[in-house]
Amino acid sequence: MKRIAIGVQYDGSAWHGYQKQEDGHTVQDQLEQALEKFARVRLATTCAGRTDTGVHALEQVVHFDTELRREPHSWLRGVNAFLPPSIAVRWAKELDGEPGVDDFFHARFSARARTYHYVLYNNSTRSPLLEGRAGFYFRPLDVELMQAAVAPLLGWHDFTAFRAAQCQAKSPVKLMHDIRIRRHGELVVFTITANAFLHHMVRNLVGSLVYIGSGRQPPEWLGQLLDARDRHEAAPTFMPDGLYLAKIDYDPKWQLPLETTSPLPWF
Repeated sequence: MKRIAIGVQYDGSAWHGYQKQEDGHTVQDQLEQALEKFARVRLATTCAGRTDTGVHALEQVVHFDTELRREPHSWLRGVNAFLPPSIAVRWAKELDGEPGVDDFFHARFSARARTYHYVLYNNSTRSPLLEGRAGFYFRPLDVELMQAAVAPLLGWHDFTAFRAAQCQAKSPVKLMHDIRIRRHGELVVFTITANAFLHHMVRNLVGSLVYIGSGRQPPEWLGQLLDARDRHEAAPTFMPDGLYLAKIDYDPKWQLPLETTSPLPWF
């Protein structure tokens, strides 16, 4: 039995999230159907992190186990031949070792951190060319105010204030590694890295940061929300359009051919 890791990129606009559903209209459904058509056997997959409806991935990492022997480029070209245009396998790697052993690679449990980009179009008028690819906010945003607000979030914290009601995570305590906010012309890019994320956590953070950037709340409000641990006190969940799963961090020993994951070349 061999474990194969693959990097998957997708435009989530047309899909009902990553995780399989009864209607079959998810990224995982499409990926497993393509794997079955190529391999002629069902292959169950495990991903690094599930994404919601409308959320994109510059590089989702997935693994599956199989007895089939194929070169990495065969998995790449063979599976892509059966995938829709909005989903593609970007790389494949066969991993040494035996699946099931505690210290063997696992797409989810071996991940040390995840990085998301949220791309926000900040202009008085929406752009139809960015529909589904970037969030939109029509009032001017002060990036320096938002940058000044994020320091209290770094480190280990209880992120209940930014957790969706339907979140199934066992604990709201996560390690926030880094939050960067940059303006590129009319695009504001939020880059957020943590060991793991709660359901809607990034979109809820972005919504509250937009309140600060637009002057509706002062920078210290974000730290106050964190301490209050009350989701009802924070801003509404921001739209999913501009959210991209960008990077999964693993131990270099796995030698995965991870790609550069800046969102800007897509705009």
